[in-house]
Amino acid sequence: MSVKRKEAALRLVLLFIGLIIAHLGVTLFLLSELGADPFNVLIQGLRLLVIRTGLFMPTHGTVHVCICFLIILILLIADRSYVKAGTLVCMFCGGPIIDFFSWLLSPLGIGGAALPVKLAVLVAGCVILASGMSLVICSEGGTGPNDLVAVVISDKSKIRFGIVRIAVDCLFVLCGFLLGGTFGIGTIVCALLVGPVAELGMKFSRAVVEKCLRRFLPEG
Repeated sequence: MSVKRKEAALRLVLLFIGLIIAHLGVTLFLLSELGADPFNVLIQGLRLLVIRTGLFMPTHGTVHVCICFLIILILLIADRSYVKAGTLVCMFCGGPIIDFFSWLLSPLGIGGAALPVKLAVLVAGCVILASGMSLVICSEGGTGPNDLVAVVISDKSKIRFGIVRIAVDCLFVLCGFLLGGTFGIGTIVCALLVGPVAELGMKFSRAVVEKCLRRFLPEG
């Protein structure tokens, strides 16, 4: 196997590790039952919009996949360098990982806990999500379609990722709400916290990626 292929494979491994960490955070976020994340508020709203047309009754997952494919298609036309193998890995592996962690953690009964406990779980979930997301982004093996929106805008505008992510998440929530989606305190915490924490974690994540590349690809 060539050095380039080894590097690509290693980046995908690091991406998948980051994906697992991020979706552990997503699962904790969801188990707190304090609101959907910003992107899924948008998905809720779009699903309701389709249902109101009377054409058919799509599932939440169907709308999610369709919107992700649309984002990927737009990027393939605008700047295909952002769409990599890891983008599809993020798109199709996230759901099963959340299902696994939900099964593993559901016995904890977080949904029935007191509000302060729920808030603590929510914040922990957001921090873990942001940490995993920073590794996914810094692996440069690809990024989840929804996260790519903030990544591309940040790269093109040269505005800090944390600020762009807050703006994008708030836009998701606003559009979703106007279309009929619902949100809670967890949605607001996620919108304000994940971007800045991910930005802080990127320096550490880049160091991890560089160290792994030097360790496993000494000839590169």
